[in-house]
Amino acid sequence: MADSDGEYVGDMSDDDLNMSANDPAATNGEGSYGTRSKGPRGTKRAADGAKGKNRAGKAAWEDVQRSWEHVLETADGTLNDDFLDAEKRRRLLRDTTALQRGIIRHLMLVLDMSFAMADKDLLPNRYNVACNYAIDFVREYFEQNPISQMGIIAMRDGVAIRVSDMSGNPADHIEKLRKCLEEQEPLGNPSLQNALEMCRGALFHLPSHGTREVLVVYGALMTSDPGDIQTTITNLIADRIRVSVVGLAAQVAICAEITARTNETTDPANPYYTVATGEAHFRELLLKATTPPLSRESDKGTASLLMMGFPSRTVAAAADALTLCACHGQPAATTYACTRCRTRVCRLPAECPGCGLTLILSTHLARSYHHLFPLRSWVEVSWADARRSVACYACQSLFSTTPPSSAKRAAGGDRDATVPPAVVKSKGVSESGRYACPVCEKHFCIDCDVFSHEVIHNCPGCQSEPKLEAEGDNGESVAAATTGEMDVD
Repeated sequence: MADSDGEYVGDMSDDDLNMSANDPAATNGEGSYGTRSKGPRGTKRAADGAKGKNRAGKAAWEDVQRSWEHVLETADGTLNDDFLDAEKRRRLLRDTTALQRGIIRHLMLVLDMSFAMADKDLLPNRYNVACNYAIDFVREYFEQNPISQMGIIAMRDGVAIRVSDMSGNPADHIEKLRKCLEEQEPLGNPSLQNALEMCRGALFHLPSHGTREVLVVYGALMTSDPGDIQTTITNLIADRIRVSVVGLAAQVAICAEITARTNETTDPANPYYTVATGEAHFRELLLKATTPPLSRESDKGTASLLMMGFPSRTVAAAADALTLCACHGQPAATTYACTRCRTRVCRLPAECPGCGLTLILSTHLARSYHHLFPLRSWVEVSWADARRSVACYACQSLFSTTPPSSAKRAAGGDRDATVPPAVVKSKGVSESGRYACPVCEKHFCIDCDVFSHEVIHNCPGCQSEPKLEAEGDNGESVAAATTGEMDVD
C-alpha cells in the first residue's frame, strides 16, 4: 500500500519542491512524486531550501497585514486618538452631490429567524444580534425619514410571518421586535420566496410618489421555496420593488441575482448585496439603508400633488380631560387634531384613521429635506493654517497648538514609528485635529464634525452668520433672512 503521509519540510520553497521533483537524486532513489524524506533532518536539502527561500523572498500568503501589530494604544492603555478619528472620518467621507432621491419611502424589513440564526459566530448568537440591531435600525430609519413607513416580516419554519404591519410609528415596530426576541427562537428553514411574495403584497398597491423597498437580513445558505422564485423576481421588477440583502454568512447566488435584477445594476461589486464581516460591519450595513435610494427613470411617473396636514397640538389641562386617540383607542394627554376631519391622534407622523390624510409636523418635512441637499464634507486643516484658531467654533474645546514630533518627521519624509501606518495613510484625517467648513471657513473638532453631518445636518458657523440684505437708498440694511420682516415704505 502506498505511503501517503509524508513529512512536512517547513523550510522549503515552491521552487525547491519543483526542483526536487525533477531531480531523481534529490528524492533519494524514489520517483519524482515521492513525499517521504529518506535522509536525516537538517541535511543539505534543508540548507538549500533556506537559500532558495532567501533568494525568492516571502511568499504571497506570508505578506499579511495584522491589525494587532499596529500601535493602537497609548501608554495609559487608552486607544490612540488618531485611530479613533480615522474611524469617525471614514463614516463621513461619502458622496455629497445633490441628487434626486425618494424621501417618502415604504420599506419592508425581512429578518431571518431560521436555524441558521442560532449560530454563535456573533455573540450570543446571530438571532439576538440581528434583533437588537434591527431595533437600532428602526429608530434611525424614522429619525432620518420621519414621513416614511415601514413593516417587518420574519422567515421561520418555511413560511413568512408578519411581525408588524406597514406604519409610521416606530414604537409599534420596536415593541413587536422585542416581543419576538423574548418569545421566539430560531427554527426551521427560511423561505425567501414566501417572504418576497408577502412583501410584494404589502407594497404593490402603494402610490407611485413613494419608493418600494425590501431589506433582507439573511443568515442561511439555502432557501426552501414552494415554487419558482424566478417568477417572483419578475413580478418584483414589474411592480418596481427594490430588494437589498445583508448577509451574515457566505454569498448566495440567488440573493445576488435578486438584488442585481431588481436594482437594475450590472456592477460586479453589487453594493445592494453585502456580507457582514463582523458585528460593527453588520450594524454599519443596516444603518446605511437609512439613506433614501436614488430615483430611477423607471420609477418616475406623472407628477402629482401630495396632500398633507399640519395638525395643532392639544394638551389636556386635567386628568379628567383626557381624550381617546383614534389610532390606538387609548386615553392620551397630548393629541393632535386632523386639519380635515378633526380626528385626534396621539403621535406624529401618522395617517389619519378617519380620512386617510397624512399628518406631519414642519420639522419632519425639514428633516427629510437634508437628503436632497446634504451638508458638504469639511476639509482637513494643515498646521500652516491651524494658527487661525485655538478652539472649536462650536463646542469651544481647545485645539493642540504644537505640532507633534510625528508630524514634523512626516514633513521631512521620516514617519514616527509609534504612529500606526493605517492611521497615517487614512484618507481625510487632519494632522492638526481641525476641520474647516468650505463655506464659512470656521474650524471645528472631529466630534462636532460627526454631530453636524449625522444629526443636525447643518453647519453651526454658516447658521450663526447673519444674512443681511443689500443696503437701500436711505442707507438702512434689513436682516430679512433673520427676522423675516421687511420695510416696504
